[in-house]
Amino acid sequence: MWFKRRPKNRRFERGHVLDVKLRTKDARAARIRLATTAAALSLGTVLGLYLLWRAGDWALDELVFKNDAFAIRELNIQTDGSIPIEQLRRWAGVKPGDNLLALDLNRVKNNLELAPMIESVAVERMLPHALKISVIEREPIAQVKLLQVQPDGRIGLVSYCLDQGGHLVQVLKDRMDAVSQETDALPVLSGVNGTELDPGRAVHSRKIGAALRLIAEFERSPMAGLVDLKSVDVSGTEVLQLFTGDGSQITFALDRLENQLRCWRLVHDFGKSNGRGIRTLDLSVTNNAPVLWLDASAIPPSAPKIHNSSPNKKKHV
Repeated sequence: MWFKRRPKNRRFERGHVLDVKLRTKDARAARIRLATTAAALSLGTVLGLYLLWRAGDWALDELVFKNDAFAIRELNIQTDGSIPIEQLRRWAGVKPGDNLLALDLNRVKNNLELAPMIESVAVERMLPHALKISVIEREPIAQVKLLQVQPDGRIGLVSYCLDQGGHLVQVLKDRMDAVSQETDALPVLSGVNGTELDPGRAVHSRKIGAALRLIAEFERSPMAGLVDLKSVDVSGTEVLQLFTGDGSQITFALDRLENQLRCWRLVHDFGKSNGRGIRTLDLSVTNNAPVLWLDASAIPPSAPKIHNSSPNKKKHV
C-alpha cells in the first residue's frame, strides 16, 4: 500500500502516433500533368486564334482588297479653279484599276494638299467602282515682285501671288504664259520682306495680313469699280499706303477697314460733285481725315479695270 504508484498526468504520457506518409511522387506528377494540360490549352487557343486571323486576312484580301469588282473604273476629279485635271490626277497618285476599298483616302487628300495652290480637298468613294475628288484652289488677290537671281545668273524681278489667307500661290510653269496678263492685273504689295514668303505657308506679318484684307474688302466696298487699285505699300509703321490708277494716295489704319472704305467713298463723292479729285487722303485719322485735292482736269485717265482677274479664276464647278 505504501508502495502504490501514484497516477501520472496524461499530458506527459507518450501515446501511439499514426504516421501518415504522403505520396509526394504521385502529387508532383499530378501537378505536372495539370500544368501541361493548361499550357497545351493556352497554346492551342493562341494557335487557333492566329489561324483564324490569318484565314480572315486572306479572305479579306481575296474577296475585297484584291477583288476586281471593286477596281476603280471611274475617276471623277472636279476643281473650282484652273489646274489641269491630268495634273491633279498625277498629284493624287490614283489610277484606274486601283482597288477602291484598299485605297487610303487620307493619303490621296494629303498628296493633293501638298500643292501650295490647293486650299482643300474632299475624297469620296462611290461604290462599287468610282472615286470622286473635289478640289478647292487658292484664289490669288495680290502679287509681290522681288529681285532674285535667275537660273542664268542675272538678277531680275520675280512675281509671286498671295491669296486672301496670305498663302503663297505658285503658278504652274506650263501655264505661265496663259496667266501672265491676269497676274499683272492683280494689285502689287510693295515693301514686302522676301524672307517672309514661304511657298505653301501663310505669311504671318500683321501688315501683310491687313493689306490682303484691305484688297479683299475693296472689291466688296462702295469704291469698287470707281477707281483701279494698283498697289498697297506695307513698309509704313502701323499704316498702309494704297495707290490708285488715277494717282490718288490713300492712307489706311490696319483696322476699321470697312469704315475707312465707306469714308473714302464719301470724300470721293464730295470731290466729284465739286470738280476735284483726291490727291492724298489720310483715313488713319479717326476724326477730320486730312485730304489734298486735285483739279479734275489734272487727274490722269485710269485704264479700264479688269474685274475678278486671277490666275485661278473660279469656275464654280
